[in-house]
Amino acid sequence: MLLFFAGVKIVRPTHRGLIERLGKYSKFANPGFHWIIPFIDKMYIVNITEQMVDAQPQEIITNDNLNASVDAQIYFRVIEGEENVKSSLYNVNNYRLQIVNLARTTLRNIIGTLTLRSAAGKVVKAENEKIAAIDYATAAETVADGVKRAKIKEAEGYKRAKVLHAEGEAEAIKLVNVAADEFFTGNAQLLRKLEAVENSLMSNAKIVVPSGSELINIISEMAGVLPVPIRKNTHENDKDHKKTTSQQ
Repeated sequence: MLLFFAGVKIVRPTHRGLIERLGKYSKFANPGFHWIIPFIDKMYIVNITEQMVDAQPQEIITNDNLNASVDAQIYFRVIEGEENVKSSLYNVNNYRLQIVNLARTTLRNIIGTLTLRSAAGKVVKAENEKIAAIDYATAAETVADGVKRAKIKEAEGYKRAKVLHAEGEAEAIKLVNVAADEFFTGNAQLLRKLEAVENSLMSNAKIVVPSGSELINIISEMAGVLPVPIRKNTHENDKDHKKTTSQQ
């Protein structure tokens, strides 16, 4: 029983297995349950998921004799399938280390052929263009904000002018109403008397109005005419003159 449990092997879906018997490749193990003969068979597990390895920073001399510090992360995976899994184990000694060393060598060869001075100039130019674009966008936004504020101020001014104009018209109407009310209230009796005269005249009635009557004064006031003083006749004037002479 102990030998049975010692030979039980489980392969996960993220791995594949290679079974050797007495040091010789025997069979390929897919995900699932497997049983091997203890002390005779041996299973090697290979991870087939994508993996990341950090390639340590390295100093590289460029084509124009500048020192560049280069760091990289390497992503790789063993392709599933019996032959690929066997190659990762039997054809390469520590395939992870081999991949990292190959990536470092490739980076060194590529960076060594570059000219960083012209590349740096392009970087500076791109940075300046970026800053200029940001400044232009900021200026455009400022102008747009100013135009917006000016429009708001103009609208507020127009609204205020309308309000003031309406208030002025309302005040003028109020003053006119007050004046009209005072005038007609103060002259209501005069108007009623004039209406009575007008009705009498329309009926062709003859009315004798004394010279000192109130109606004459009313008509004169309404027409803006002062009453004319009554002159004495010539005969009475001559008598008064003779009387004065005889007394002397």
